[in-house]
Formats: sequence, structure tokens, C-alpha cells
Amino acid sequence: MRFSDVPFRPTRWLPGGHLQTLFSPLFRAKPSLERQRERLTLDDGDFIDVDWYGPKGDTTRCAVLLHGLTGSSNSLYILGQQRALAAQGWQSVAVNWRGCSGEPNHRARGYHSGASEDLADILKQLASRYPHKLLVAVGYSLGGNVLLKYLGETGQHSPLQAAVAVSVPFRLDHCADRISQGFSRVYQARFLRDLRRYVESKQRAFQAQGRADELARLTSLETLDGMKSFWDFDGRVTAPLHGFANADEYYQRSSSAFFVPAIQVPTLIVHAKDDPFIYPHSVPTADALPDCVTLELWESGGHVGFIEGAPWRPRYYLEHRLPAWLGEQVTPTALAHPAQAIAS
Repeated sequence: MRFSDVPFRPTRWLPGGHLQTLFSPLFRAKPSLERQRERLTLDDGDFIDVDWYGPKGDTTRCAVLLHGLTGSSNSLYILGQQRALAAQGWQSVAVNWRGCSGEPNHRARGYHSGASEDLADILKQLASRYPHKLLVAVGYSLGGNVLLKYLGETGQHSPLQAAVAVSVPFRLDHCADRISQGFSRVYQARFLRDLRRYVESKQRAFQAQGRADELARLTSLETLDGMKSFWDFDGRVTAPLHGFANADEYYQRSSSAFFVPAIQVPTLIVHAKDDPFIYPHSVPTADALPDCVTLELWESGGHVGFIEGAPWRPRYYLEHRLPAWLGEQVTPTALAHPAQAIAS
């Protein structure tokens, strides 16, 4: 475990993982950004919408941002990071996973924690179109799991120069158990409500659009009623829609913890021990991390929280730490000597 020269100091007025997790979504003012939306067509004919922000140009440093479960490019941590990156001269493109941009996607399948094939498709398109861009990626929660899985699968064969993963559910089976305990059940109930709405909105859209085959795939699923846990949802919906036998197989084949040892791209992982979604023992140990991966494991910070400062002027650590670390990785010296690009 390694740490930055400027450590994260959790604010005293938000003690514990829950308050760190809840403050931003409940009380943070939404950053206002003028972004440009683009629709990308995937290999299977479906689409993903992305939102561009920051300096333009073929040689610009560009960060691909990946949101978490039931989030979107409008999630506050995405907007804040896009603004922070632009202030440091970065262009960024915020990905909306399938069906998360405000319009249901065209396939019965959606997005999930192991959908690294969609990330691979997006990066392939960006690298082909902009061969001189310096590409990095930042993934939060589910997006971080997808990113680490992709990095492990591709090894050296990735257009990414560096990557950051925040608050990652490294073991999806562990996470499904953890979020069913104590106050974390409040988050689980919210996620399950939003996931059910995600499926139901696609059912209505497919019926209105006459997409009979895709509608049939959704209506053939087990009932959405009575779901009380992620094990329920992933067993009834995620697994059958995405080629897994059951929830357990989905969790085993999609958990990023099993892919981290194969990563060969400079990668920073930022995590908090008091994350209310994830057991501390789910985090990979130091001996499981390759030399190119840096783990910053803080005592506090919650889930995608990491808030410092005073109540009247909160400071979002990730929006300072991540651009600074990424800037170190894509300097001409670092790119010429990849072995030196590992985080300090």
C-alpha cells in the first residue's frame, strides 16, 4: 500500500463511511458544464451516449470517465471530475453505460459490473479515431470494476496510458452480502428500485417501438416482484440477460479481484476501509498487486466520498488527487519510460 505525498484528511464533520458517502449526492450543488453529446454505435448494433468536455484537439490528453451502478454522466462525481480535469488542461469524455443516458438502449441486455467488452469497444473506437490522443480512464464503483477487469484482460494490449479505479467492488459476491447488512440495506433498496425501473422502462420502450424479440427476452425473465437483494436481481435479471448460468457464476466471472494481478498499465486504486458497500477483506492484498498498480487505502472516505475541508467549503479529494496523478503518468518522460510511470 502506497500513499500520495499530500494525504487525504477526512473532514471531522462527516465522521464515518455513511456520512462521507451521502454528503455529496444529498447536498452538493450540481456543477454546470456545457458538454457535447455523441452517440457511439457498438459492435452488436446497440448504442452508448458519451459527453465530451474540456479542451479540444487531436493531441489533447483525454480521460474516459466511467460511472457506477444506476449512475450516469450526470452523476456529481463525474461532473466534478470533468471540471477538475479541464482546469488542468485535460479533455474528458463521460460514458453512459447502456440505457443510462436518459433513453433506453435497443437491446434487452444492459450494463453490468463485468461488461468489459463495451469498454473495449468504446476505447477501440476512440483510439482509431484519435490515434494521437493520450488516453487514460477513471472508473468509479461499478465503472472501476469494469475498468480493472478490462485492464487485466488486455494486459499490454490497451490504448490506455494509465487508469484510476475508485471504490471498487472487487468481489461482487462479497459486495452483495455486505450491502444487505445494517444501514447499508438503505442503499440496497435504492439500487434495487432504480434497477427495476431501468428494466421496466425498457419494456415500455420496446413495446412502443415494436421490438418484439427484445421485449420477449425481458418478459421471459422471472418476476421483478419481491426482490430483496442483489443476489435476487442478478440471479433473475443480470445472469440470464448476459449469458451467465446464475448470480454466482456472474459474480465469479466478473469480479475484478481475479483480474488485477494481470494488469500491466500504471493504475491507481483509491479505496476506503469504511466503504459501506465493501468488506475490507475484499480489497486485494499487497502481494496480489503487480508493480504497476498503486493502492491508496484510507481509513475513512466512504464510497466515492473522500471529502475534506470545512462545511461551508468542502473539498473533494478525488478532484485534486486524480488529475495530479494522471498528469504524472502522461508526461513525455513517463511515456518514454513506462517503468517510471508507477505512482509515487
